[in-house]
Amino acid sequence: MCYDCGFTKEDNWFRYRVGAIIVEDGCVLVAGNTKEMYFYSVGGGVHMNEKAEDAIVREVREETGVSYEIDRLAVIHENFWDGDGAYDKGLHCHEIALYYLMKPRGTKELNSNSLTHFNDRETMHWIPIEDIEKYRIYPTFLKDYLTTGHDGIAHIVTDERKA
Repeated sequence: MCYDCGFTKEDNWFRYRVGAIIVEDGCVLVAGNTKEMYFYSVGGGVHMNEKAEDAIVREVREETGVSYEIDRLAVIHENFWDGDGAYDKGLHCHEIALYYLMKPRGTKELNSNSLTHFNDRETMHWIPIEDIEKYRIYPTFLKDYLTTGHDGIAHIVTDERKA
């Protein structure tokens, strides 16, 4: 059994995660599930003793059913929030995530049959970047990141904790 790099201590939750930025034909690929009322980046927890690059390739394949290649590391994201969802309710959350830009495949065709780590059905959605403001998508930096040009690796800190 593989274990994600993360832990819960009292009412605090920490997670080391990888995320994919997958863009095809002006659309970004995001995931959703039956428990949450928002979309989120394709990706997931890095397993113990797993390289981040191996984790993102694995996570993308698990969630989309197809293989994508890494283009480059795009964002190092430090994320803080107070949980109010089905999986993090009541927890003070701290996540370190590496976001990789994936190479386009030239098709939006997927073979997804994914479940979350809580065994909920996961669905994939291609959202037009020009309409991204109409959607609730996490991490929140994605909306700005996708609508502006970026070179190199961005370091982004998001703090959405309640006062």
